[in-house]
Amino acid sequence: MQRRRPRAAHRCRFLTAAAASFHIHLLLLSAVSAAGVDDDADTPAILDTVCAATQTVDPEAFDMSFDTTMEMIYQNVKSSGFGAVGSGEGSNTVFGLAQCMSYLSPTDCQLCYGQARVKLPHCLPADGGRIYLDGCFLRYGGDNFTAAATDASDAAVCSNATAPAGFAAAAAALVRNVTAAAPGAKDYYYAAASGRGAYAAAQCWRSLNASACAACVGSARDQLVRECLPAAPEGYGLNAGCVVRYSTRAFYLPVNAGGGSGSGRSSARRIAVIVVASVLSALLVAMGILFIWTRMRSRSRDDLLHDDTDMDGSGGMIRAIAASHLSFKYQELRTATGEFSQTNKLGQGGYGSVYKGVLADGREVAVKRLFFSTRQWAEQFFNEVKLVSQVRHKNLVKLLGCSVDGPESLLVYEYLCNTSLDHYLFSIYTTYALKKAVLDWERRFEIVLGTAEGLSYLHSASEIWSHYNTGTLMELLDLNLREQCSEEDALRVFHVGLLCTQASPNLRPPMWKVVEMLSGGREVLPRPTQPPFINITGPNIKSDNFGSPFSLNQLSMSGVQAR
Repeated sequence: MQRRRPRAAHRCRFLTAAAASFHIHLLLLSAVSAAGVDDDADTPAILDTVCAATQTVDPEAFDMSFDTTMEMIYQNVKSSGFGAVGSGEGSNTVFGLAQCMSYLSPTDCQLCYGQARVKLPHCLPADGGRIYLDGCFLRYGGDNFTAAATDASDAAVCSNATAPAGFAAAAAALVRNVTAAAPGAKDYYYAAASGRGAYAAAQCWRSLNASACAACVGSARDQLVRECLPAAPEGYGLNAGCVVRYSTRAFYLPVNAGGGSGSGRSSARRIAVIVVASVLSALLVAMGILFIWTRMRSRSRDDLLHDDTDMDGSGGMIRAIAASHLSFKYQELRTATGEFSQTNKLGQGGYGSVYKGVLADGREVAVKRLFFSTRQWAEQFFNEVKLVSQVRHKNLVKLLGCSVDGPESLLVYEYLCNTSLDHYLFSIYTTYALKKAVLDWERRFEIVLGTAEGLSYLHSASEIWSHYNTGTLMELLDLNLREQCSEEDALRVFHVGLLCTQASPNLRPPMWKVVEMLSGGREVLPRPTQPPFINITGPNIKSDNFGSPFSLNQLSMSGVQAR
């Protein structure tokens, strides 16, 4: 996509703080949590991000208002797909607005907002910023902008590809139609298709009135026609108060589309299909009701009370998680953190905010409140929690467990009283004398070394790898099996398992070789290389284990998967 903005407009670079942190583990778990989400839903693409050129006077107070505003918006977005609120006082007041496109499902809307919520703080300490994703919009600022339809940061984002012949004229006509209809449509949203393979949608934010919406979509339409439609097969008009999009793909859900253009013949065909489908649906529903009624009569009340199926299919897994020693009750953690009070907030991490909490038994914990619920991915999420909770190292914060029974998922860590390293390094409220006293060169070097040791542990000194290096692999064997199998056989199985999960896929033995090694008796096995825990870069290396050359420059591993 190519971004085009009027010459008079100004765009500043991201003001990103390069802050180190004691909480390396938080970042690692955020990565695996995000990976778990991506398995089931595509991460929405970022279309554009704009940060204000001016900075706030009091960054810490402004940040607190920002977090409060974002939390209030999230509650509204969960229920309606839209939120516009403000919080704070005086120059530290922060207004915010978020809206999902009407064609997004509630789940996709929350995921899109979560992605926007993670990326937008990159603009801080700028006193304003906005981000457009493929499906949602999020903005904050010190002034009340919620009624603004257009401004100098409006832009068009155009595809770099070339549109098919005849597409531009059809798309231009369609864009004019949807932008004319949107101000009078429900939620200011209208989508349609043409007979020439063009699709378009226009939506204004609900904070506008009809006349402001008309001005917004009209401006976006003119910029799209002028900048994108001469050649591009896809384009976005990104304005302060609306989004207009056209494409060669049906990107919106037909059930939510406001209307469409086409011939009378296609309309008649559509009506016929609907009638036939309705009759068939009625028959299927009747048969389904009869089947369910018959089944329910044969089931006892106890069976119904222990049904493992929820609306999203996650009920059984969530109940299994609740019975685990790693599970915490949502209400317990909510109470422990003072209803997620801002006074207990420790910081902002990937995909969530972190709060200090005191449990009923007196334990101090750090609770990470994720921006989205993991109920739809309960099994993958809990598997990651179990995996990371087994990590033990003095320089890695310990994961104690999680909660998935509330409106959002929570992660529970041990509490570290010294907060984050960036507080001492970069805070404008920390004097040089205090920085020097707390972090002299010896202490700084110790932190650098400790960070490296923690990463090294995750890279090559995890539990199984550590037992291999120390010759204590038999400790991994179940106690009930130690008397039933020989130590030699058990060690061979562990050894082959490590060979099958090496960082380089080219080093992993093929299955015929695995069979040969397991049944080969006294064959000397090659020494396994490190498992794939972090990205690897380095010089070219050749392996003689199985005659497979490879280059470490080509490797980027994020999980363990046997060949």
